Amino acid sequence: MHLTVDVLTMTYLEIGDWSHMQAAAQKVRNAVFIQEQGISPEDEWDADDATALHAVLFDAEGEPLGNARLLPTSANVAKVGRMAVLKEARGQGYGARLLKAMLLEARRCGHQEVRLSAQRTAEQFYALHGFTAIGEPFVEVGIAHVEMRLMLKSLDIVA
Repeated sequence: MHLTVDVLTMTYLEIGDWSHMQAAAQKVRNAVFIQEQGISPEDEWDADDATALHAVLFDAEGEPLGNARLLPTSANVAKVGRMAVLKEARGQGYGARLLKAMLLEARRCGHQEVRLSAQRTAEQFYALHGFTAIGEPFVEVGIAHVEMRLMLKSLDIVA
């Protein structure tokens, strides 16, 4: 598990396995995916949590503001998923910080490509970070999504 602190916003980001990050990640995902977006708990929680690397962003008081997870799908490809920021914390760059952390971890693990299933409402956010849509849009858990990918070798990521 490791930690990065942003002294300007007085927030910190922790990255670790599910056993360390579960309570905080569940708090964010429950608020965003289950309560706000109406996704059923059966669709939100899956076995991938146990094997994923999780990032959670906290405020100065230790309350979680956002989270994401990273799963290896093959030797060269990783998948970012379950990325969410609490409604009241959006628009402050927290999503970008979480995404950057996941991309750095993917590169550190030797992955060459990162994929994700973006909700269509977040497609522009991911495009601004270098992701491109592949394939046709689809509906998952009642929400329109599009598969997107980013080749890490073409990206200059600085910690």
